[in-house]
Amino acid sequence: MGYRYAVERADRADLASGHVLRSAPGFPGFPVRLASELFQRAMVHTGRETVRLWDPCCGSGYLATVLGHLHRDRLTHVRATDVDADSVALAARNLRLLTAEGLAEREEELRRSARDFGRVSFVERAEAARDLAAGLAAAGGDLPHEAAVADVFTLEGAVPADLVVTDVPYGEMTRWEGAVPGDPMRELLASLGRVLPERAVVVVTARTRRVALPEGVRALERVRVGNRAAALVRARDVAP
Repeated sequence: MGYRYAVERADRADLASGHVLRSAPGFPGFPVRLASELFQRAMVHTGRETVRLWDPCCGSGYLATVLGHLHRDRLTHVRATDVDADSVALAARNLRLLTAEGLAEREEELRRSARDFGRVSFVERAEAARDLAAGLAAAGGDLPHEAAVADVFTLEGAVPADLVVTDVPYGEMTRWEGAVPGDPMRELLASLGRVLPERAVVVVTARTRRVALPEGVRALERVRVGNRAAALVRARDVAP
């Protein structure tokens, strides 16, 4: 299979964690260009023009929100879940930035901070929020989304998603929580395989040299950039 995807080369400082999107201690960001490349690679395997995106280990919702802005024209819905309620609350605030109203509120919040603290950086961030709103409108407008508390290891019922992109805990700033099994990666993939449509594509990334897959599962693709590795798999191939 050949690939046609565009590597994001534009300066996307407006999407940096903590600039317009909200951040908090213990919630790492994710390289924007890598996120875009993985999404585009996965889209080839879905065989679809548009998809419903899900991040089941969402943390602050940064990755899902970034992909929502970068690829609004290819997305119909964004879902973000995590076992930690505080993470989901933060993710919900970031996902709100996938709407014109949410970005307008964020712009006003940043301009108010600029007035109160007299810092030029807040003005720049407010203008970045305005620019994101213009880009969102041009790409299709508000993106439907939801954030919910869910343990990825105990999922039940079908989840309407065509593409999963998630950055799993790696023991530094983040860690596994919930009903953690002895082999978290294997059980995460098995759980996703149970609830996703069989042709859905799952992209799992981690700070490691190579993402370990269950025995007998062949990756659609593997990608390694810097200290991060990713594996793309078909949901039916990891279903128990």
